[in-house]
Amino acid sequence: MIRRFLPIALALLAIAPAQAVPAPSLVKVALKTSEGTIVVAVDTRRAPITANNFLAYVDQKKLDGTTFYRAARAIGNPKRGFIQGGVHRDARRSLPPIRHEPTSKTGIRHVDGAISMARREPGSAMGEFFILAGAAPAMDAKPGGGDANAGYAAFGKVVSGMPVVKRILAVPTWPGGAGAMKGQLIRQPVKIIEAKRIG
Repeated sequence: MIRRFLPIALALLAIAPAQAVPAPSLVKVALKTSEGTIVVAVDTRRAPITANNFLAYVDQKKLDGTTFYRAARAIGNPKRGFIQGGVHRDARRSLPPIRHEPTSKTGIRHVDGAISMARREPGSAMGEFFILAGAAPAMDAKPGGGDANAGYAAFGKVVSGMPVVKRILAVPTWPGGAGAMKGQLIRQPVKIIEAKRIG
């Protein structure tokens, strides 16, 4: 009996439409730098606009050859802070600005190892990002709305390579500079050799 129906079952399987495999909500990206490799997992389900923008820069190789150029160390605790990198206002590498996704909507907080978008005002983020060494809840959105309370758009987290993040945070910086970046620009920016998806 089983032998008689086996060819029919196989034929039905051959003509049955293939089930679509849903894309993973967490996509891993390896940032190969001159100080070592950092692997981040970006959340395309909870922060679709921000995560997919970052992945567009990765897929189009716009981050290859850029740098981590800023090491913002916390006053009184130089092992905490963030490193910033990306296209650094290079118009040739920049994609259009994206809509802001606040942490109050995504639920992705600025915890230790979080990756988030750098920007001037909400809605101006393009191809610059930062990675935290130590939690920074002050960067999360706050109640009340408005640009002042919008916070930054976190969209994932480091899953491997935090020692590399900390090494970059510790590299020498220039004492000069203006505004928020005073004393934070890296003397010899750390090269992002390649950014690519790994899963």
